[in-house]
Amino acid sequence: MIQQKINKIWGEALKLQDISDDDDFFALGGHSLIMAKVQTSINDELGIEIPMDELFRHPTVRGISTYVESRLAVS
Repeated sequence: MIQQKINKIWGEALKLQDISDDDDFFALGGHSLIMAKVQTSINDELGIEIPMDELFRHPTVRGISTYVESRLAVS
């Protein structure tokens, strides 16, 4: 569920419809300004703040979803 929401957020931010969970954000044309939009959208949609450096460390939907799930498990 989290992975689907993040996939949708990335698709909207990158203006792409078909994103694989293993596609690299930057290879898809993402950059820091779009990443800031993604960061805000994840906060709004999932209610969790993700530090920008974590978004850069986990540049795939699968990677950031795993990170978000681990943060939610700790909360």
